[in-house]
Amino acid sequence: MDEVLTAQDATSSPSITPPTISTNLPLISACLAFAIAQFLKLFTTWYKENRWDSKRLLGSGGMPSSHSATVAALSVAVALQDGAGSSAFAISLVLAAIVMYDASGIRLHAGRQAEILNQIVCEFPAEHPLSNSRPLRELLGHTPLQVVVGAILGSFVSFLLRNSV
Repeated sequence: MDEVLTAQDATSSPSITPPTISTNLPLISACLAFAIAQFLKLFTTWYKENRWDSKRLLGSGGMPSSHSATVAALSVAVALQDGAGSSAFAISLVLAAIVMYDASGIRLHAGRQAEILNQIVCEFPAEHPLSNSRPLRELLGHTPLQVVVGAILGSFVSFLLRNSV
């Protein structure tokens, strides 16, 4: 016999509390992966250039890619929480692919163009109108290795947090 759920049954059954921000695995994973990646840039800059650069905490570019770490953590956490067959996972995976492609392609080449333009402006004579212009930011994008390391970091963060949140 089929059971029928009445309005009284629905209101008397224990209510399921909706998840809060503090229990949102994808959000916490993404934010933590971003913060860890940005923090690691201090050490990778020190290792590469033998100097501490606190601007790396907020800057784009460099090792590892914080954008890749963020979207990879988000995508893996959604897969762990909702399953790899969910629509939310499909959306997060497409977003991750676009962000990582942009970081290692378009933004990397824009940074290289900025470097060349800055060199050209430095060679202008002092009386040229652009000779005193502010230099363009050169560290915009990431090498493919920086993107991959960021994605691995983000995935690792989500796996570590899967049982804690």
